Amino acid sequence: MTTQKLLEKWQRLDPEQQQQVLAFIDSLHQTPQPTKPNSPLGAKLRKIRQEIIESGIPLLTPEEIEQEKVERRGGYTD
Repeated sequence: MTTQKLLEKWQRLDPEQQQQVLAFIDSLHQTPQPTKPNSPLGAKLRKIRQEIIESGIPLLTPEEIEQEKVERRGGYTD
C-alpha cells in the first residue's frame, strides 16, 4: 500500500478512529519484535513461509490448518 493510499484512508476516518489508529501504531512500537530463529529448522520454515507469501498464495487460517489436519488423518479429530 502506498503512502498516498494510507493518507486517503486516514482522512476518511473520524477523529476518534484516527486516535485509535495512532494508539495501535504506538502499541506496535512497544511490542517486542520476534527474534531470529534459533535453529536451522526454524530458519528453513521461515524461508519457506516467506516464499509462499511472495508467490501470492494466501496463508491458511488456523481453522483451515485444523481442517487440513483432519483430512490428512482420514477424518480423525482430537
